[in-house]
Amino acid sequence: MLFHTPKLPAEIRISHLNARVNEQRKKIAQTTASRFELLQLTQQLSKEARLRKKNNQKVYVLDFKGDTAASAVESLREEITLILTTAKAGRDRVVLRLESPGGMVHGYGLAAAQLVRLRDAGFNLTICVDKVAASGGYMMACIANEIVSAPFAVVGSIGVVAQVPNFNRLLKEHHVDFELYTAGQFKRTVTMFGENTAEGKAKFEEELQQTHELFKHFIEKYRPQLNVEKVATGEHWYGKDALELNLLDKLQTSDEYLLSLLAQHDVYVIDTRRKPTLGEKLGLQAAQMADGLVPAVMNKIMETLANSNSSLVQMRDPKL
Repeated sequence: MLFHTPKLPAEIRISHLNARVNEQRKKIAQTTASRFELLQLTQQLSKEARLRKKNNQKVYVLDFKGDTAASAVESLREEITLILTTAKAGRDRVVLRLESPGGMVHGYGLAAAQLVRLRDAGFNLTICVDKVAASGGYMMACIANEIVSAPFAVVGSIGVVAQVPNFNRLLKEHHVDFELYTAGQFKRTVTMFGENTAEGKAKFEEELQQTHELFKHFIEKYRPQLNVEKVATGEHWYGKDALELNLLDKLQTSDEYLLSLLAQHDVYVIDTRRKPTLGEKLGLQAAQMADGLVPAVMNKIMETLANSNSSLVQMRDPKL
């Protein structure tokens, strides 16, 4: 009998960015500055603290580093729930530092829906892109009131792609029959091992086009100033060109943007960490051992396929 071991609850850490930066500034000044310069810095920090208290505006900083499955959405949803239940919409702001090349449709659809919760609640949302926000990553970015990008960040790639290898001819050469049973005309459109029909391929392509249309309509809703038909070609652009196409609003690194907020806002960085269970730790050790075996196994597979005059292609579900 197998027993499911639940993951340990996530630990949400909140750090005051103003305090961290000011502490570093004081340490450097104590080493390099004169007494008069140190006094000036102390007075400046006190003035900034009074100004922040008077403005009473908070900025909450989140991070999303996306993989193919958008697995970081699990932390994102908890962090957004925390903000919605404690911060004040219309006064406080949210900044998301986003890095993602895109991935599975359903994963990034959920991630984008979490950001919509902030917009619907009335929060001003800024998304900063230092490296890449492409495809599903850009679908998340377009929800922001303002998109800030580093000059050489990759932005765009508004398209949908799917790759499916087919081993039907290889199976036939080895006299292996593959039988697939379904109920429903299009329960299965294309397969890895069966002989794909023209009708099945056409239906699969139709589904990709439908997903692309949903993608474009979503962007049009949250970024109406963008000519979606012009940029929804699957191409990507770097910062300056993306700015000219209205894919983003400002060229600036996330560090520069956050530093510009420190004098008048209390900036808090929210970080979610989940401690691995004992089973996960053991699994990690097993994975490390398996890493040494994978190359040998893959080489053997490639040799077998080469001898069969076949090629190995990675399979991909439809993804943004």
